[in-house]
Amino acid sequence: MTGEIYRDAWGIPHLRAADVTELARAQGRVTALDRAWQLEVERHRARGTSASFLGAEALPWDRFVRRARLDDTARRCFAELERRDPETAGWVRAYVDGVNEGLGAGAGRTPEFARVGLEPGRWEPWTPLGVWLGIHILFAGFPAKLWREQVVRHLGADAVGLFATDGPGTSGSNGWLVSGERTVTGHAIIAGDPHRFIEEPGVYQQIQLSCPEFDVVGLAVPGIPGIAHFGHTGTVAWAITNAMADYQDLHRERLRRTGAGVEALGPDGVWRRATRHTEVVEVAGEEPVEVEVIETERGPVIIGGPDGVPEALQEGFFGEPSAVALRYPPRVTADLGFSALLPLLRARRVADVDRAVELWAEPVNVVQAADTEGGLLHRVAGRVPVRSAANRTRLVAAWEPGHDWQGWHETPRGGLTDGIAAMANQRGLATPLGVEFAPPHRADRITALLGEKARWSAADMPAIHMDTRLASAEPLLDLLGSLDGLTPEAARVRRTLLAWDRRMDAGSEAAAVYAAVRSAVVRRLAAHPAFAALSAPPPYPEVLLPWLALLPRVGFALEHLLRAEELYGVDRAGTVRAAVEEVAAERPAGTWGDTHRLAPWRALPDPSYDAPGLSGDHDCVLCTSAVPGLTDLSARGPAARYVWDLADREASRWVVPLGACGIPGSPHHRDQLPLWLAGDLVPVVTDFTKLELMKESDV
Repeated sequence: MTGEIYRDAWGIPHLRAADVTELARAQGRVTALDRAWQLEVERHRARGTSASFLGAEALPWDRFVRRARLDDTARRCFAELERRDPETAGWVRAYVDGVNEGLGAGAGRTPEFARVGLEPGRWEPWTPLGVWLGIHILFAGFPAKLWREQVVRHLGADAVGLFATDGPGTSGSNGWLVSGERTVTGHAIIAGDPHRFIEEPGVYQQIQLSCPEFDVVGLAVPGIPGIAHFGHTGTVAWAITNAMADYQDLHRERLRRTGAGVEALGPDGVWRRATRHTEVVEVAGEEPVEVEVIETERGPVIIGGPDGVPEALQEGFFGEPSAVALRYPPRVTADLGFSALLPLLRARRVADVDRAVELWAEPVNVVQAADTEGGLLHRVAGRVPVRSAANRTRLVAAWEPGHDWQGWHETPRGGLTDGIAAMANQRGLATPLGVEFAPPHRADRITALLGEKARWSAADMPAIHMDTRLASAEPLLDLLGSLDGLTPEAARVRRTLLAWDRRMDAGSEAAAVYAAVRSAVVRRLAAHPAFAALSAPPPYPEVLLPWLALLPRVGFALEHLLRAEELYGVDRAGTVRAAVEEVAAERPAGTWGDTHRLAPWRALPDPSYDAPGLSGDHDCVLCTSAVPGLTDLSARGPAARYVWDLADREASRWVVPLGACGIPGSPHHRDQLPLWLAGDLVPVVTDFTKLELMKESDV
């Protein structure tokens, strides 16, 4: 039997094949048929060739990818996979064969190809590894180290904590594990929602993979075989959140040109040859751009070069032409953790999941799993190098000793409290591996909600997914409550907010007023002379600048800034007073959902898209992140929701923000959006007799 493609009522693909290899080929093929445009965009982004059809706006990313050597790293990792784990390498090859079989037909059904004049290219065996790297290379947030350099340089080391993401932050995913002792069935439930940039098509693909060895439903990443992050085999289920670990280093490099090329100064005082070559990036509608690619013993140079470095990094370089190199684990080890993917599909019990994720590399995740025999798992998985504390917080000097890697951290394990474990990127299980974490509000709220009932069912979980209480509003509201002498209009604003239930519901007028006051406070703080030196981003590569923008930093750290014992002479009460008066003079006329709307990322704009209003906010369990002070639009939020029921897999539920199909005009392009907005979930169907077998012409 070759791979068969079935569909459910939501167009979700359910695949069945005679063996693992044929199943991988079928997964690649159906993904190409449903997501051809998405696959080709990601392939080009992983190679640094997206500007060739997307134009100059894509050039900063392509330049970064070339300098960071992502494509070469993917090739290295696949070569090592073939040497060390030929079965998995062959399985990846089969997936790629399926992609190549389906791309032509998929592209023919997808209008974006014609819009930009793009012909589908050929996937290579290492392309899935490159796509994985491209999606996750910025996931650990190493540019935050550049921000800390700026803060220390201009405000001193004590100021770093003021802007830490342990105040409101942008990173986030929710997950919770409820053991059988706390459920109505006596079997565990795992639920949650990964928070990523919302993309169209979506970053997660609902799918079922069935062959004689296993039968798994879950959320796949288009372009990657198997089900890496969220899966249910019938007897065991697993889910992840970002552990917020720090596993990437930035090294200041002292470089010089010689007649033979480029040399870098090492920690032993010896100048050593760096590899160097030039690549050409094609740009649609413009002249090609040359990129000098340099790699030292620390890693690829991503900022500066032998001819200089941005002024912001000159301090400590002693006048030498210099640069910054990125050291990241797959470049060092030639291992992306793909050897974990097949064992996850074959897992039958928690112990199998545990052994599989021992092979995980990056990104570093908190993993939860449960099985039908009562087994439970709560642990961190992935590779975090052991090195000096300085490496983890800021840039370190390549010419100074003491910054090399000394093996890998043992990943922490945890348990449950009162039958519950909540993971929401908070400081906790993964604390020894990270620097900054998400605030505790989401995790605390999930734990509190789960404590309100003695027994839970799978059907109860959407109420937790959709909770909109904003605990981080407290510092601003406390300051607001202390004000007196307000104008009558501002006093009315204050009364509205002090009576507000602190829920960021789309239909709430009070939530809209709170958001307006918060944004006004953020803008006024960011404009204060105390922070003037941080207001102009340094001349780093454009792709890194979002981590260095002052306004979002103030917005996401507002809780810390308002509660700090002293804030460089800033009159915070006066700032809040002025913000309230500003909003009172032009009070929002509508509700939070009028301005807080879903704005997915697309490689090409879609003028027909009508952005729907959203409930939630960056610090709610319903984490739909706006950027206070800049925009109420949300480009980040739950990229999927899932409820895995270990009592009955078909009682499980899931949903994605838009739909299963990436082809505009398809009935399943955006058909899940109304459910996602309302907090409803799609039934998980695994019985092939309830599914429709697709004909070759209909798939």
